[in-house]
Amino acid sequence: MAKKCVECEKKAIISLAYGPHRFCNEHFLHFFEKRVRKTIRENRLVEEREKIVVAYSGGKDSAVTLFLLNKIFGKSNPIEALLIDEGIPKYRDKALAVAEKNCKKWKIPFKRFSFENEFGLTMDDAAKKAGKKKGKESACAYCGVLRRQIMNKHAKEMKAGKLATGHNLDDETQSVLMNVMDADFERLLRIGPKSEGAKNMVPRIKPLYHCPEKEIIAFAKMAGIKYFEKGACPFKWQAKRNDFRQMVEDFEAKYPGMMFSTVKFLKEVKENTKKQTGNSKIGICNKCGEPSSGKVCKACKMVERLTQAK
Repeated sequence: MAKKCVECEKKAIISLAYGPHRFCNEHFLHFFEKRVRKTIRENRLVEEREKIVVAYSGGKDSAVTLFLLNKIFGKSNPIEALLIDEGIPKYRDKALAVAEKNCKKWKIPFKRFSFENEFGLTMDDAAKKAGKKKGKESACAYCGVLRRQIMNKHAKEMKAGKLATGHNLDDETQSVLMNVMDADFERLLRIGPKSEGAKNMVPRIKPLYHCPEKEIIAFAKMAGIKYFEKGACPFKWQAKRNDFRQMVEDFEAKYPGMMFSTVKFLKEVKENTKKQTGNSKIGICNKCGEPSSGKVCKACKMVERLTQAK
């Protein structure tokens, strides 16, 4: 006998083991959106009438983030999308084509920037040069740092009150475990649904902070949100995060609710520690003027190393 939705008499089409919860299409969409609204409200992620800039890659997470923020705040807050072309042929160009199409469909203004224009090299160039260096540095290490600099720099130019990203519950659980195993307490305490306080940095928010990746996929499908899903970044295999992603998936499958418990634990640690998060130590880079914990930011150091590489 088919199981029914917990909210009505309709057949359940999705089951969430950690509840357990069972929903039909309509009530799952309501459940998901309600959780995002709660995350925004309880963490005061968005203030009245402030401009929200969404870092939009064309993937499922940022697509759902942009869609919901536009639905919730589209009539009260200015919303724009910030697109970044890292320069990864047959991957990012296709994803950004989907992103631009959605922005036009939803009537959301967007601006597009590229690694090549900003740094004089593409991610493809960076990966080749990084691979030749001693120790074979991961291309992902460069990509993340350079992306964050572009996001902050142009979000400021766009006069953003908040910069929204599509980070989800899986991402945050992985980050908690990675920093614990790296014994990086200062970086661990920076994790959360909102990052603010650093000089010259636009506050960043994560509306999907409490949303599991699988539920984001389900929401996108049920809500009819188009996103790029026909390929993965060709450099993804290099990321250290892959091992933590698999570990989290395995544990969540065996112990449903583990991811929620992990971020709850972090919240309690942050509330009960007197140690500062480290934002007060972040100054300004002498070269580019962007936030930096040292005299020269990591992005500038990386670009210099890459441009000097043969």
